[in-house]
Amino acid sequence: MLTLAIHQKNLVMNATTTTKQYNTVLSQAKKGVPGFALAYGKFIEKVTIGQNSKSLIVNYSRSLAYIALHFSRPPQLVSVEEINAYLYSMMVHERCSVTYFKHAVFALRYWFRLFDMEDKAIQMPPVKKEKKLPTVLSRQECKVLFKAPVNLKHRFLLAFAYAGGLRMNELRMIKISDVDVHREQIHIRHGKGRKQRCVGLSKLLVKKLPFYLSEIKPAVYLFEGLTPGQPMGQRSIQYIISEALQKTAIQKAVSMHTLRHSFATHLLEDGVDIHTIQHLLGHADLIQTLVYLHVAQVKTKPAHSPLDTLYDFVKL
Repeated sequence: MLTLAIHQKNLVMNATTTTKQYNTVLSQAKKGVPGFALAYGKFIEKVTIGQNSKSLIVNYSRSLAYIALHFSRPPQLVSVEEINAYLYSMMVHERCSVTYFKHAVFALRYWFRLFDMEDKAIQMPPVKKEKKLPTVLSRQECKVLFKAPVNLKHRFLLAFAYAGGLRMNELRMIKISDVDVHREQIHIRHGKGRKQRCVGLSKLLVKKLPFYLSEIKPAVYLFEGLTPGQPMGQRSIQYIISEALQKTAIQKAVSMHTLRHSFATHLLEDGVDIHTIQHLLGHADLIQTLVYLHVAQVKTKPAHSPLDTLYDFVKL
């Protein structure tokens, strides 16, 4: 339990630390590396027009700033050989994370193409996708987790995230007006890649929603922070699930995204087809959804000839 508590606490602390590091390293690069500030302005203009996500901008910017500081010149003036040596050193000697390596490579590809250096972009090393199965909570563990918080808003938030299979940012940006009780639907307006979709609203939550609204009295967003009319922050949501976990005996490393994984897995176990689950999750590619086949406990049926079922010779 102590190890898990430390892990969950670190999730919240790391978010704060990451933001400070991003601001510091970017500021240093813009001030200390000749030509970087001007080139970075072009980068920001491009990602803003392209409506890229905030997380992409932060991750790419941090990686590019580190590279600029390391070589004391903007990345477009660094040779492919120098960059490969840098990435090798970061992986072997600095023991940087796989995530940092991926962000650095993707950022450099984007940067080089921005400056019409396609030859450099295609020479960047390949990034292999890590084949890691998602962590999934059992149905009983979900019930224990949802019951753990004392605060009504916290209980409702965790159950709501699981019930709709929502990403954290989708959850925090849901307005009261996005919840259609009569049609039992939730309109997701801030999906990944700025894509919108509708997901079903749990019948249990339809019943509980009026009480939640009367007790919590949110102004605009379903889950608001200390400022009325403003959505709850990501760190606050991370804290909610972290605090709830510490009150349970769950030993798994759980995040808000684990509730989304559990949603998809439990639907698959309930017999919902994979294409429907893909739509509910907002996955652009079915391959993203197929991973749940590896963790779902689905009972298989013995093979048979369809001719037998055609004439009711075999009952399934």
